[in-house]
Amino acid sequence: MRLHNLCGLRDENLRHIETSFNVAIARRGGQLHLSGTTDQSGKAALFLQSLYTLTALTNSPLSFATIQQHLKQEKHSSSDKQNYSATEPADQVANDARYANHRTAYLDNIRTHDVTFGIGPAGSGKTFLAISAAVNALMQNEVKRIVLARPSAEKFCCISPYELSWKINPALRRFYDTLYDLIGFEKTNSLCREGKIEVSPLKYLRGRTFNHSFLVIDQAQNTTPQQMKTLLTRLGVGTRAVITGDTSQVMLPDGERSGLIEARQILKNIPKLAFTDFSVEDIAYPAVVSHIVKAYKKYGTTLA
Repeated sequence: MRLHNLCGLRDENLRHIETSFNVAIARRGGQLHLSGTTDQSGKAALFLQSLYTLTALTNSPLSFATIQQHLKQEKHSSSDKQNYSATEPADQVANDARYANHRTAYLDNIRTHDVTFGIGPAGSGKTFLAISAAVNALMQNEVKRIVLARPSAEKFCCISPYELSWKINPALRRFYDTLYDLIGFEKTNSLCREGKIEVSPLKYLRGRTFNHSFLVIDQAQNTTPQQMKTLLTRLGVGTRAVITGDTSQVMLPDGERSGLIEARQILKNIPKLAFTDFSVEDIAYPAVVSHIVKAYKKYGTTLA
């Protein structure tokens, strides 16, 4: 069914992608076979892989508008990379096909492990892919609810319930933006009202046990070791958790250890728990962002 939704009615989506990438795509059983130049085939394969991820979130074929929107993003990204090709060696320009393996490994880990850590720079797709996997699990009735949380809103701990909603929303807006992109405004609000999606500061998860849930914890580099331990020991029956963060952007008080960094050291050999590392080359924003991150990293400056 997912392959059918990717290919479209009478494989119309494939024909459009063939024209855009100047490749030939043959559908044989449950597989797609590409032929063309190595460069174009690699780009088309990556593009098809990104679209296939979207099919987990829909029960109908991807629309022509969706294909067009992603093609525009692809052309924009390719244009940005070409602008840098004259000043950087070819092997330093991001090779999408190669770094797509990080995302594939990440999604495989999420599917096959109870707890998955995604560690790397902003823009590498850690949180977006985690929420995509959570939505897919909910739609497939693998879990009963999704819980999205981050520690950045903890400063709003001494406020009334009325004040809470409007004060924390800006800090948690990223979650809502991703949900709107994936399943739309109406569906997101409906699932939130039904209690099937919960967006909360990490502080308000304390003391709760989560059964048949899918947790996504973002900005985990700003958890303390005790917060991380408390969170991981409250996972109940049928629950999966994805914990994301960037260890180069720790914003804890001086002298406070990062729970994410400590967890990496303590939990590296635990069964059913996996770590996926992303790099600057995985950044899915325009190429200029990758170069900005590299420049700051080179000079030892932590991005805010």
